[in-house]
Formats: sequence, C-alpha cells, structure tokens
Amino acid sequence: MASVTGMSLAHESEVEERAKILLVDDSPENLVSLEASLDGLGQDLVIAHSGLEALRHLLEDDFAAILLDVKMPEMDGFQTAELIRSRKRSRHTPILFLTAYKNEEQLFRGYDLGAVDFLFKPIVPEILRSKVAVFVELSRNTALLQRQTEVLGKAEQKFRSLLEAAPDAMIISSKDGQISLVNSQVEVMFGFQRLELINRSIRALVPEWDGLSPLAGSQKQFRARRKDGTEFPAEISLSPLQTEEGLLVTSAIRDITERKRAESEIRELNAGLEQRVAERTQEILDSNEALRQSNDDLNQFAFAASHDLQEPLRMVALYSQMIELQYAGRLDQNAHQYLSFIVNGAQRMERLLQDLLDYSRLGAMSEEPPGLVDCAAVMEKVVLNLRASIEQDDASVTFDSLPTVQGHETRLVQLFQNLVGNGIKYRSSDPPQIQVTAQRRDADWLFSVRDNGIGIKPEYFQQVFGIFKRLHGNTYPGTGIGLAICQRIVERYGGRIWVESVPGKGSVFCFTLPLATVKLPPNTAGTG
Repeated sequence: MASVTGMSLAHESEVEERAKILLVDDSPENLVSLEASLDGLGQDLVIAHSGLEALRHLLEDDFAAILLDVKMPEMDGFQTAELIRSRKRSRHTPILFLTAYKNEEQLFRGYDLGAVDFLFKPIVPEILRSKVAVFVELSRNTALLQRQTEVLGKAEQKFRSLLEAAPDAMIISSKDGQISLVNSQVEVMFGFQRLELINRSIRALVPEWDGLSPLAGSQKQFRARRKDGTEFPAEISLSPLQTEEGLLVTSAIRDITERKRAESEIRELNAGLEQRVAERTQEILDSNEALRQSNDDLNQFAFAASHDLQEPLRMVALYSQMIELQYAGRLDQNAHQYLSFIVNGAQRMERLLQDLLDYSRLGAMSEEPPGLVDCAAVMEKVVLNLRASIEQDDASVTFDSLPTVQGHETRLVQLFQNLVGNGIKYRSSDPPQIQVTAQRRDADWLFSVRDNGIGIKPEYFQQVFGIFKRLHGNTYPGTGIGLAICQRIVERYGGRIWVESVPGKGSVFCFTLPLATVKLPPNTAGTG
C-alpha cells in the first residue's frame, strides 16, 4: 500500500501550496533512497511499488513530476508511461525514467513515449533534486498561469455580460475609432451584424466621431447612420480606459428620436400656450376695459337714480299732496283716492330706486379692503336700527356669542338687518321671535337667522333671492330686493346663502362667511 510523507498542513496564504511527486519503483530500497534525496525539497512524495499502483494514484491526483523505474515486473516503466500518456489528464505530466543501464534503444523508446529525461543509477542526490526542482517550479508556474487565465476569463465574461445588459448601444474602440467589441443593442440600432463591425471605424456609424474628445466624459448629440443609410439623432457618452494595449474608448450611444419629437411637441405646445395666454391676456384687458366702462355706466346710473330720477318723483308726490290740501273739501272721494294712489306710487318708485341703487353699489365693495368686524357689535347696531319695528310688533331678537370675521361693517349691518327685518315683517299671529347663532366649521362660519313667521313653500326657496321677487304681492311692505342684496353681500365674501322653511312654522336663513384668524370674543348675549 502506498504511503505519503511530508504531509504538513498549512494555510494557503502563509505557506506555498506543496507539489506532489510520484515515485514508482518495485524496490523498497530504491524508494527509500529517492525519498531521502528529495526530502529537502519540502514537497509531497507519493510512493507506488508498481506501474498499476502508479496508475491508481494518477486517477486521484495530479503530479508535478513522475520518477518511473524502467525495469519492473508485470508492467515495466515503458508500458506504464504509455498508459500515462494515453490519459488526457496526465498526458503532459513530466516523466523521468530511472534505469541502471544506458541503452540507446531504451533512450529512443523512452523519449518516444514522452520522457523528459533519463537518470542512471546510482543516482546522484544533488542532480536528482535539481532536476525535480525545475519541474516543481514549472508545475507551479503552470498552475498559476491557469488560475490567472481562469480569473481573466471570468472577468471577461462578466464584462461581456454587463455590456450585453446595457440598455444602450455599446461600442469599444481604440483611440482612433477602430471597433473591437460591440453589444447586441448595436445590431438592433444600426442593422449591422457584429462581425461586420469588428475592426471597422466607428465613423461608419457616427460620421462626426472625429470631433469627440474621449477624455471629456460628457454627453454630446450627433447624427448617427444605420446600415441602410438612414440617419437619426443620437446622444453619445464616452468613457476612456487606459490598458496595456493603449487607450480604449467606450461609446454609449442612445437613439433620441422620440425625445427630439417630444421636445418638438413641447415647443409647439408652449408656443400654443403662449399664444393662448397672450390672447387670454388681451381678453382680460378687453374685459377690464368693458368692466371699467360698465362701472362708469353704473356710476352714471347711480347719479341719475339718486338725482335725476328721484327728483321728478318727489315733485309728483309733493304737488299731488299740495293739490289734495289746497282743494280739500272740493274734491270728491274718487279724486282723493286717485291722488293717494299717485303719492303712494311715487313714494314706492322712490324706494325701488333707492334699493336698486344700494344693490348696484355692492359692486364697489372690493375697492375698500375688508377688515375685522365684530358680529356681536353688528347685531347691537341692527337691534338699535330696528328698535321701532321691534317695539311696534312686540318682537324678540336674541343672538348668541358671535365671532369676529373679515368684512365691511356697513355691509354686514345691511346683511343682518335685512334678514332680521324680514323675520319681523313676515310675522304670523304670534309675536315675532328671531334668534341669530353662529357655528364654527373647518373652513368657515355658519350663521343662522331663525324666525317663527309664516314660512316659505319649498318651490320658492330659490326665487326669494331674486331681484323684485315678492311672494305676497303688496300685502307686506317692501320692494322685494332685500334678499337679493343679502345674497350678493355673502357671495362677495366667498360664502353662500340658502333658506330652510316649513310654511306656518317659520324659516331659517343660513349663510357662510370665511374664517378670520382671530379668537372668539367672550361669551356674551344681546337681546332686543
């Protein structure tokens, strides 16, 4: 049974890997002598007592060298060498024949079988060690070269895989543009086969490549050319790589046809938008001019309503009253009735003009910026203004803690006064009771003005906010424009107004006003 000597274990990073040397001889004394001579090399010595045993070792291990005795029973050294050379794995393993006879025929046969040397017995230990040491070193160099080749092969394979995985067309060329490697995207983009491009100039694909600086490392746009001669816009990124063979340049090429088309569409869209903005701006300017003209006309109407139109009405009413006084007792009952109709009509027309003037003046609210208005103080003024009506109808007006909002005090007084006045005017048989409350919500205040009056049918909920919309004819005093004024005031502040009512059970007028960044006043309540 074969034995292995000198098998000391050491970490590969600290001790160089030991080579295996196969010693084949049928004489134990010769084997001991060989071991003693080679022990100083510090390698692993594997012993075989016959050619058959040597072949079994070769099935399991690789050897840096084989020392093979020529004369052995059953299977001599030449037969063993012939079998060794027949195996692919051991075909190139160095064989040194050991023999006691120097015979030219044996020498020729040995060299024909692949022997690298003959050592003649008795063997000089120094010569044996020096010859074996050469083959050990050669084996190590071969193994190192093989490992380096494997590493380089893996690195190249990884590089090619990365190149193939790139979404852009990748071309590796020399500094002067000679192509050495391309990926599959180049075939797709340009219509060439790989072999057609190797060793060709990259200028066949990018004619302006001469103007590119490989050291710039920036992206540039040029026209690229396909195999069929068609051109397309391309963006090229260059990366230089210094190698032992010289400077290599990696060109990443991207087809930007769609990007250019999108940019063109965006430019056209922007041009259209600019034209539309210019047209819209002109429309706004024209609209502002029309609004200014409308405001001028409104001011003229306001002047006419307050002077030119009301003055004749006052004269009609005045002279009608003078006729009635001057000719008292001389006019019959019908004449007195006709004169009263004239006076009442003139006075009603004057009130209509005044209400219409108030409604039109609401358009000037934006000329003065809104300020902070205490709604509780507003309600106190409303109660004071309506004191006569409240006392005459035995009405009750109450309000809870009301907030401070942003607005115009005169407009808010007008808003609350119209709603409270309606609650008193459209009373039922019971004394009027009006309650004003406010509730804070996420983005605004919700105000409620509740009364116990005659109520409104649901089909008239929207109509009551129209100009001159009166549901009860001349049964109740007024011009029918008060709720229209309320709606316009609320909407000018960004709120909305609506009514909830049941006929015979009263109404609730609700409206919203935006929040003001102020705190609530102390909890107080006012009554009237």
